[in-house]
Amino acid sequence: MNRKKFLVSILPLAAVASSFGQKKTILPPDKNNKIPPYLKKGDTIGITSSAGYITLVDCAEAITTIEKWGYKTKIGTTIGKKHFTFGGTDEERLADFQQMLEDDTIKAIMIARGGYGFVHIIDKIDFTRFIKKPKWLIGFSDVTVLHSHVNKNTGIATIHSKMCNSFVKPELAEPAQLETIDSIRKCISGEKMQYKAPINNNNKIGTASGILVGGNLKTLESLAASKSDINTDNKILFVEDTGEYLYSIDRMFYNLKRSGKLQKLAGLVVGGFKIKKEEGTEDFGKTLEEIVLEKIAEFKYPVCFDFPVGHQKNNFALKCGVEHRLDVTALESSLKEK
Repeated sequence: MNRKKFLVSILPLAAVASSFGQKKTILPPDKNNKIPPYLKKGDTIGITSSAGYITLVDCAEAITTIEKWGYKTKIGTTIGKKHFTFGGTDEERLADFQQMLEDDTIKAIMIARGGYGFVHIIDKIDFTRFIKKPKWLIGFSDVTVLHSHVNKNTGIATIHSKMCNSFVKPELAEPAQLETIDSIRKCISGEKMQYKAPINNNNKIGTASGILVGGNLKTLESLAASKSDINTDNKILFVEDTGEYLYSIDRMFYNLKRSGKLQKLAGLVVGGFKIKKEEGTEDFGKTLEEIVLEKIAEFKYPVCFDFPVGHQKNNFALKCGVEHRLDVTALESSLKEK
């Protein structure tokens, strides 16, 4: 691979720093739902590390794949930078992301990896130009901060999907990995997305329509009462998580219920949950499904378990902020973009 093609000219930090601290343009929540322009062959996707540290080598397979799709890539200054566990200092990560928001030649921004760190910079980002000229923002896990903030404050759609560190060489990949990586291409090119989930006897049968919102459950819990707190009224909510004890998942679903986020849902989609084994001989006494069904017992909306989204190989791309239809039947569950 020719490394020269990865070299890019990034504006000096001072060139974008002048925009920091300006009054932010914020729209009323859910009043101006807008879908960014879909990408055409030859368009550019920016790659930046707004959270955890990642090397250029670790991004190589994603870059190769994106360019095979027919798109160009622009590599941000944070790729390869390291500040403890972060992809550069807060100031460096903020400047890199802001520059990509301001750059009209970049039509989508993929966050290279998750981990932790977006919350450090989210309140300092100036979305004024982004609101006028939206572009697709792509990622998951810690990037839930960005999805929730943008959805609530601007109404602009984003893409919850795998990131650079999840791309694998085709010859080493399982079919599910290849399908989910390709679902990113389908999303950004404008294909109407539709996914199915296997039968789970705990599902609640029904049909619902609404704007799709959600992401990593622990991250959503951490945003409660902040400017980025998710609005779930009349929405289809999807959640996923990894490395959490059952009691912690129980607490997070109690948080959703007590904060009113489960009360007015159109539907609930429960994705992958990698449950951490209880220490010693302690047993929480409830399964994931029992935890969820207990919290929503009084509500009538459909609920789907085992949906293919989360910290797992079958993590399909979802368009947050876009109208979807959820159908849960005795034979299967499906989520379809309207």
